[in-house]
Amino acid sequence: MPISSLGYLRLNVTDVDKWRTFAGEFLALQEVPGPTKGVLHYRIDEFHHRLALIPAEAPGLQTAGFQVNDSRDLDAMVEKLEAAGVPVIRGGKEECAARRVGGFASVTDPGGNPIELFYGPKFDHSVPVTPGVSAFVTGDLGMGHIILNVTDIEASYHFYVDLLGFTERNTTEIPDGTLYFLGCNARQHTLGLAPATGPGLLHFMFESSSLDDVGRALDRAHNLDVPMMKSLGRHTNDHMVSFYVWSPDLHAVEFGYDGDRVALETPSYDITEGAFWGHHFTPPPAPSA
Repeated sequence: MPISSLGYLRLNVTDVDKWRTFAGEFLALQEVPGPTKGVLHYRIDEFHHRLALIPAEAPGLQTAGFQVNDSRDLDAMVEKLEAAGVPVIRGGKEECAARRVGGFASVTDPGGNPIELFYGPKFDHSVPVTPGVSAFVTGDLGMGHIILNVTDIEASYHFYVDLLGFTERNTTEIPDGTLYFLGCNARQHTLGLAPATGPGLLHFMFESSSLDDVGRALDRAHNLDVPMMKSLGRHTNDHMVSFYVWSPDLHAVEFGYDGDRVALETPSYDITEGAFWGHHFTPPPAPSA
């Protein structure tokens, strides 16, 4: 399968100070120096960074990076996309340096979301410093998972499954239609597609290696007044024990443990409840006056 995992997220943010507290103090990601002045870079494993926060006038997803094995796989993916009529832009030398990758190509999915396909991440071989988190679960499973809002759910499904090679893992019905959970490795899902009136990043997840990591993250959320979005619970699809908070830009951010690992080709199913227990919802905080 050409795509192996979610590699990185690049987010446009308007309040850098709030995000520095959120990413560094709450999520316990390691802030590291980066090649682009003013951009915050956060590390959780051997990648130089998995999360980049770019100061901007308006918040939103700048891009989500999906990893392929090597330059030949990237060339093959670009050829396949272009043959299907999808415009592709190759990343230049400075853009590759900003991402610390060997090469990448950018496209926009049919739902309006910018994504990138990349290979050759530059590794940092020192031990990451993530106080309060024993380790993040990454490796061949990638950074974690994301849910994207898409304006054309069926075209987006075709794009990610038929062109990029994702596998349907499960579905669930929501008021706006069908939400698809897709996989590309042993993580139960790496990508979700949610029908919506506009594109954007709905949700992203980090997985830790112990239940105590989740408990300590709950304590940090309490101490830092990070607004809760969903209480502690266990999902019905990936069986992860997790909780959700609202990010400074009101993304749903999940912190969890013990997500299922599944075979690449696993029969799809439809879930009728999101959680076995817990995950009680709290609306987003009111905008500041």
